[in-house]
Amino acid sequence: MDRLSLTTLPASGSGAVSVPPVDPRSLSIGLVHLGIGAFHRAHQAVYTEQAGAATGDDRWGEFAITGRSATVVKQLAPQDGLYGVLTKSAERSSLHVVGGIRQVVSGSDSPSRARAAIASPDAHVITLTITEKGYTRTGSAIGLLTAGLVSRFRAGAEPISVVSCDNLPGNGAQLRRLVEEVTDAAEGDDFGAWLRQCVTFPSTMVDRIVPATTDRDRAEAAELLHLRDKGLVVAEPFGQWVIEDRFAADRPAWEQAGATLVSDVAPYEKAKLRLLNGTHSLLAYLGALHGHRTIADAVADDRLAAAARALQREDAIPTLTAPPGLDLAAYGDQILDRFANPHLRHTTAQVAMDGSQKLPIRLLGTARDRLRAGAVPEQCALAVAAWMVYVHRGLDPVGDQLPLHDPLAPALREHAAGPEGGLVDRMLAIRQVFDPEIAGDERFREAVRAAAAELLRRV
Repeated sequence: MDRLSLTTLPASGSGAVSVPPVDPRSLSIGLVHLGIGAFHRAHQAVYTEQAGAATGDDRWGEFAITGRSATVVKQLAPQDGLYGVLTKSAERSSLHVVGGIRQVVSGSDSPSRARAAIASPDAHVITLTITEKGYTRTGSAIGLLTAGLVSRFRAGAEPISVVSCDNLPGNGAQLRRLVEEVTDAAEGDDFGAWLRQCVTFPSTMVDRIVPATTDRDRAEAAELLHLRDKGLVVAEPFGQWVIEDRFAADRPAWEQAGATLVSDVAPYEKAKLRLLNGTHSLLAYLGALHGHRTIADAVADDRLAAAARALQREDAIPTLTAPPGLDLAAYGDQILDRFANPHLRHTTAQVAMDGSQKLPIRLLGTARDRLRAGAVPEQCALAVAAWMVYVHRGLDPVGDQLPLHDPLAPALREHAAGPEGGLVDRMLAIRQVFDPEIAGDERFREAVRAAAAELLRRV
């Protein structure tokens, strides 16, 4: 079977298959993306392509930059940047070939090309999906972004917008802070002034479930397209993108593709992080401990579904202010319905990775707010206890052992070792995860101890 490329791409779609709405060769590059993983390909890249097609604007082809691994380059470069998004609902599958990525390079292998793309006067927007753990001063993506902006400043290029699309509260502000921190002091005050005047960092909230692509998915896509696609990604039908309307230069008309432009993203991102991401983590750890391989299997377990719903209704929703037009309880129910899609096969191990980075963002803020309000967040305590037991049982075959890419892995191994009886106190002592307010609250400690004891006894 031939491989997907511009040469083999069908001229038009048919049935459950659709092709790029405009000829990819007609696109010029106006957007640079750092972190070209599956999520970006299934989310922002789709919005960008659709926005350009809706407005007839051909300036938004993408220059995509990978992280440390060159795997995506090997997947997409031989396919002329083309790849399919296999959308799977409970009833049917459909395949759309995306053509907006016009160049893809490895950031570690070709840093000069990446910097040049950021510095190009044709680039007006930079987007990032580098995951939560990428937001450190030493992160390679942050360093590459900053170096590219310095090159842009030196070249006298026009203003540009840098758009974080990662699951972090106030992601735009966090990104700006990191760029300012790693700025080379040798550039002097002029670069700092240019950064403040000519570069904006809009915050965003993104949402779409994008599970790992399997060989079964590739076979299904090949049957639909009659071509091999090594860059295939899989996604649910739902998609959401809320963007702070604060841009320094031109941008794609993302609202024409269904994105929401707002003055303040915070209420949306807080609702999503606490209701969706927090529930996702709870189901991942509890699901793995109960022998469930996928999130869909976990939410089909009545005991776990009840815990997830209680986390939303009893712990999270009381801490939230609903964004305009959003019913938080209905939003929570919709999330659980999405998780139940049996065709996504989003594994508990995949969601469970890097828990020490995710729990403070997804669950501990909720716990802190409830404790301050005088309530004990029992379901947050259960989720934290499930994470602790999951890590403690590092060789349990139902789990992902430790989050192997987590920079805290050595500390986690040390604190998870030893007798079960002191597990909670040892884990709560990890200050990179649990701040003194959370760790020192005896109500929360006791709730976590009780939940962990029950899990250790039952699973």
